[in-house]
Amino acid sequence: MTCRYLTFEDRKSIEALYAANTSLVEIASKLGVHLATIYREMTRGSTGELDNNGRSGYSADIAQKTVQDSIKRRGHRKPVAVQ
Repeated sequence: MTCRYLTFEDRKSIEALYAANTSLVEIASKLGVHLATIYREMTRGSTGELDNNGRSGYSADIAQKTVQDSIKRRGHRKPVAVQ
């Protein structure tokens, strides 16, 4: 296992493997990342609906947009009003 950021290609692989009813443990193993990374990614790309397998849906596009939006916000915190 290596410490690295997931790419859009990784996210598309997760989406395809997940749609094929592959377990999250197997997906983590195939991508060479920690299982916790896959769990966080499933939350990040959740569609809010159930897929054909009765599991929570995952979309690589939603996950990628979430990551890109998060990167854009880095370092741009709203100032806190001092009383």
